[in-house]
Amino acid sequence: MIDAADIRIGNYVWYYDYNMLEQAFQVEGIYNGYIYNSGLPQSKITLEKANPCLLDAYMLRRFSFIAGDPDYKEDPDMFSLKYNRLNSLHIKVTGDVFQPYTDSPVGLIPYGLPIVHVHQLQNWYHALTRDELEIMY
Repeated sequence: MIDAADIRIGNYVWYYDYNMLEQAFQVEGIYNGYIYNSGLPQSKITLEKANPCLLDAYMLRRFSFIAGDPDYKEDPDMFSLKYNRLNSLHIKVTGDVFQPYTDSPVGLIPYGLPIVHVHQLQNWYHALTRDELEIMY
């Protein structure tokens, strides 16, 4: 289950369909205890049936994050996404922990809590850039 305060339009969540298969979808609306998407049965499900998608390195790559290149003395566990010509967002992957990093005069330093779910990554990106983080197919 996911709390309504944690998600917003554009976030990716999942639910079990009638065949008990996990179906991921993008939130198109939230109202009165329901999440709306035109691809859902009856175009909506209750918040109790929606679940957060777990974040993994595969999802980071689908969001266009690029792993560091060891040939350039970069950490291969550090994923970066350039969002304008001067700035990038960085996340270090250590096992199942996705820790945000920021630039500082001494290099990259960790900050904040680790990111666990895809909607947290999307909300973090939106809070920092005011842009939507979309999956690249």
